[in-house]
Amino acid sequence: MKTKILFFSILLSLTGISCKPKTPPPPAQQSQSETVVQAPDYQKMITAKVFIKPGKEAEFITAAKMMIENSNKEEGCLGYMLYQDPYEKTNFIFVEKYKNQAAIDVHFATPYFREFGTITSDWTSKPMEINIIDIAGEK
Repeated sequence: MKTKILFFSILLSLTGISCKPKTPPPPAQQSQSETVVQAPDYQKMITAKVFIKPGKEAEFITAAKMMIENSNKEEGCLGYMLYQDPYEKTNFIFVEKYKNQAAIDVHFATPYFREFGTITSDWTSKPMEINIIDIAGEK
């Protein structure tokens, strides 16, 4: 019986060793043909659809003006506009253009960006729809 337990213990140990995932070799041991390709630092566009409760449109536009003015002063911001749907007056869309992802990260970290979200959160009728898009062929 002890022999069988010893045998199964060894078998389980060997199975565990052979099933370990292989780790890639350290960078110094990688072959010369392997190269790391860095993604292009494309300009970015953000579209943010905002759905406001009826009767809150004017307050939203007033708050958005401050956001637009501050954002357009950011070094990495290439444009920041707000549009209102002419047929559904409670629907808005921000269209923003940035030099790169780092500029977006700076924008999202600004105090006025966070404050705008806090101020307007009670005015929205449903969650915002945000898309971040690479501008193809741009740098």
